[in-house]
Amino acid sequence: QVQLVESGGGLVQPGGSLRLSCAASGSIFRTDAMGWYRQPPGKQRELVATIARSGSTNYADAVKGRFTVSRDNAKNTAYLQMNSLEPEDTAVYYCYSVIGDGTSTFRRYWGQGIQVTVSS
Repeated sequence: QVQLVESGGGLVQPGGSLRLSCAASGSIFRTDAMGWYRQPPGKQRELVATIARSGSTNYADAVKGRFTVSRDNAKNTAYLQMNSLEPEDTAVYYCYSVIGDGTSTFRRYWGQGIQVTVSS
């Protein structure tokens, strides 16, 4: 059994910053790719950022230069540093992780989602 728990969301004013964390726990042999998606109100879920185990990253155009994804492999934890937040960043943010169980099987697991609201 694997769980992903997100933390760090909340309400912030435009121009402010937040740092999201995503901690994976349970029967983990190895965490592979990790990352973040978001779902704005009334819209579909969209990719925000991904990070490979090696540390290579990929960002959606809308967040490039403002958001930074990082990870701590020893803690099975990913982070999303969000700066210069805009009202358009308001969404439920979901983390994911591709996790191996020590066999040849890797599965994608999702967090429960955390609300980020950018408003004055």
